[in-house]
Amino acid sequence: MPKVDIHRVLTRRRFLGGTVAFGTGAFFNMSNLPARTSRRQMFDFTPVRANSFDTITIPSGFKWSVVASWGDPLWSDAAEFDHNTRGNGASQEMSIGDNNDGMALFEIRGHSVLVVNNEYCNNRVIYGNRSTLHPENSDDIRKGIAAHGVSVFEIKRHQDNWAVVKDSFFNRRITAESKMQITGPASGHDLLKTELDPSGKFSLGTFNNCGNGRTPWGTYLACEENFDKYFSTRDKSFRLTAEQIRYGLTAEDAGYGWANKHERFDLAKHPNEANRVGYVVEIDPGSPFSVPKKRTAMGRFKHENCEITICKNGQVAAYMGDDQRGEFLYKFISKNKFSENGNNTDLLEYGDLYAAVFDSTGRGNWVNLLDSGMSRPQTLVNSRIAATRVGATTMDRPEWVSANPFSTEVYCCLTNNSVRGTSPSQPLNAANPRVSNHYGQIIRWKPDNNDHGSNNFEWDHFLLAGNPALHDTEYAGTNNINTANMFNSPDGLSFDSLGNLWIQTDGNYSNEGPFKGMGNNQMLMADTITGKIKRFLVGPRECEVTGITWSADRSTMFVGIQHPGEKNPLLCGFPGGKGTVPRSSIVAISRDDGGAMG
Repeated sequence: MPKVDIHRVLTRRRFLGGTVAFGTGAFFNMSNLPARTSRRQMFDFTPVRANSFDTITIPSGFKWSVVASWGDPLWSDAAEFDHNTRGNGASQEMSIGDNNDGMALFEIRGHSVLVVNNEYCNNRVIYGNRSTLHPENSDDIRKGIAAHGVSVFEIKRHQDNWAVVKDSFFNRRITAESKMQITGPASGHDLLKTELDPSGKFSLGTFNNCGNGRTPWGTYLACEENFDKYFSTRDKSFRLTAEQIRYGLTAEDAGYGWANKHERFDLAKHPNEANRVGYVVEIDPGSPFSVPKKRTAMGRFKHENCEITICKNGQVAAYMGDDQRGEFLYKFISKNKFSENGNNTDLLEYGDLYAAVFDSTGRGNWVNLLDSGMSRPQTLVNSRIAATRVGATTMDRPEWVSANPFSTEVYCCLTNNSVRGTSPSQPLNAANPRVSNHYGQIIRWKPDNNDHGSNNFEWDHFLLAGNPALHDTEYAGTNNINTANMFNSPDGLSFDSLGNLWIQTDGNYSNEGPFKGMGNNQMLMADTITGKIKRFLVGPRECEVTGITWSADRSTMFVGIQHPGEKNPLLCGFPGGKGTVPRSSIVAISRDDGGAMG
């Protein structure tokens, strides 16, 4: 395997020391930054210590409360969550889904509407009432299907706490059985046609929605990720195609058993069905009867999130990561332009899709997937194959992408990659410089001419995560990582309105070996001007901290706690306490003094 000069990689980071520079020009436009007093107020907290408690830990001067949890009913005629049965198919269809991930809060005609991804089910929890810890009958499968998708519901503040508004006009469950419209250049293509939908223009369901996005025109973007885990077949003669193998499909699912109830999940009988999942799905939260739209123009891969920005000429740029080892970063540029007061309904329907190339000198460029020689529909349904053909840089699991609202720069979490530098297909490169990278890093880039529409950019690392208590090599991390703020596997990433960068982790919580001293998964705040990082929150046992959004007045931050008790549910009782079923939840965090939360 070729070696990478790690010293050169680290010394190219020139953001510490108070002045941030990039190449020969200033990285930041300092005049556009929010008032330093506001930034300092939010950053002025005593960081919390790493721990392995079964609760949420936040700094003194802040408070948290639960807003909603898996199984909470959205309508008054739905049953409350039952800790013994964990509900059934009917109750789940009328309740908040499982494993909340990306989310966004919308103010719609005076109502606060929260839209939340429900990524997947933890079989040990949702089927914890079954001896097999798996679905055992048709209704169990119905419950699992209903636990996936997206939950849309109104919330309202009552004194210091927020709660679900039952029976709100806006409340809605979008599940793995809801009708979807397939739009864009691949709509109607032969690769998307099935026996159940010979038109190739409509599908049923969205599932394994991980990160999210929101558009300037008020819609929500759900991002389909590990869709391969839901398809299977019992046909022993079935042979996977090269395209199916590239997307991780096998003859076995992840224990959901959906093909036992719905034939469309049988790969041998309906091989094109899997081609109809893996997209960005646009949802209008203000119109509960609208049909969600799968935007094929934005590519098919294991989407993490979708960060929308506006180019200088008004076109929309969307940055997206493909969350699997050795996959790529993508950028979509819309064909048409955003109109402040116009109709942007179909702005994501047509455009060009690019993949990123990072070179060893700190420069990079976006390559159009049409350069692969494949047709446009083929590049969109099999985006991974097209990106490989154009020579895109293999990355260490690109997760959330976030654009700085005060500077034309973009950050991306590369969470980890255990086979980096050991697999022939994933050699070391400057952007991903560590062998068997189990700590992860955050990369950033600045488009040329301060324009997200540019094909060229400069890049460096904002940080390499690590454990300086155990290592004095590159595995200690960059010099803004220390024993008081160390972590592994950065995943969620979002800028607040003040320009602070929030980092959420989904990594190893064993607190042992290479991860000793890191405790449970956590959320940290970073000052991208100074590079300083402080731990703000530690989640409960075996959870992932993921998803973040704010109230309209910025006084409340909403944060997602996913799969508490993931491996050992009997040892975790968040949020109800010892002896209760651990439930993925959304919590509200505010300051004791009522000040801004970002």
